[in-house]
Amino acid sequence: MNFKNIFHLNFLLIFLIILLIIVGFAALFAAADGNIYPWAFRHLIRFSILFVAMIIIATINIKFIYKYAYIIFFSCLILLFSVEIIGTFGKGAERWIKIFGISIQPSELIKIGIILSLAKYYHNIKFENIGYLGHLIIPSLIITIPFFLVLFQPDLGTSITIALLGILIMFISGVRIWKFAIGIIFSLFSFPFLWNYIQPYQKKRILSFLNPESDPLGQGYQLIQSKIALGSGGLVGKGFLQGTQSYLEYLPEKQTDFIFTLIGEEFGFLGTIFVLALFSLIILICFYISIKSYHFFGRIICLGIASNLFLYVLLNMSMVTGLMPIVGIPLPLLSYGGTAMLSVMISFGLLLNIDIHYSVKKIDK
Repeated sequence: MNFKNIFHLNFLLIFLIILLIIVGFAALFAAADGNIYPWAFRHLIRFSILFVAMIIIATINIKFIYKYAYIIFFSCLILLFSVEIIGTFGKGAERWIKIFGISIQPSELIKIGIILSLAKYYHNIKFENIGYLGHLIIPSLIITIPFFLVLFQPDLGTSITIALLGILIMFISGVRIWKFAIGIIFSLFSFPFLWNYIQPYQKKRILSFLNPESDPLGQGYQLIQSKIALGSGGLVGKGFLQGTQSYLEYLPEKQTDFIFTLIGEEFGFLGTIFVLALFSLIILICFYISIKSYHFFGRIICLGIASNLFLYVLLNMSMVTGLMPIVGIPLPLLSYGGTAMLSVMISFGLLLNIDIHYSVKKIDK
């Protein structure tokens, strides 16, 4: 660990992260009817602690991260397995475990493990050999084992994110697209089998997505209220602390899954565009760091982090606008939730680390 590297941090990225946290704090303050408790204050405290952790990760030698990439993945996988044994039940699924009294959702942490392990795996393979069928076995296991473990919790939204994240990393690593086409065909044939393992409430969510008005007071309620709130915001919104859908308690889960809806109602179309612009700039920085990185390990991590962030934003915003079923995906740094923030801040720490060590040519020792 070299603290002199602090002076070489990407301060533009840090500035954008802080801007998102400020927006998240304001939204959670509004979600609690103008009170910092119970969400906004905890959100800020968590960020303060994890910000320090992010800086520490950024100053670690990149060779250390490379060396322990597989160990990090297996550690996350063990935590994911432990959910079946000591997991706690909440919101229709067994997703959390408690470590020293702190609730952790391993399905969020496993994404970091997947990114690191796939980055190390493809770093060790010559580019011209990446497409060999034998080199698809280990990456497929790295993706499918967590996918099924999370699916059976059951957590449909996160399992879909894990599958898409893994596929995107394989694609950007050089795996030919026709092999994904075979995987898609296989997935379509296996869908009836997977449907039997989806919980009844999740099946209702998927079916109500096609016609939410068929059950306006049941499964379609959240989507209908979300659309009303977003539409009522107009161009500039109703104003801070003036969102009627939120304060009259029509909008459910406004502090987590539907935080973007609250922002849209109070700050309108311009407010949502501002949030989208912040996320877009961060994703562009991910691409920039990946391009200038000398080593393949760093490039894959950067593109994996960009893909994960993109999936978070795409799925959450698609969910609250009715473009896809409601599956419970948080919006990074804006939604209230400790493990999701932990996962994202670790990702940003890795991104800053690669930006500092981009000129390292050999990291396999």
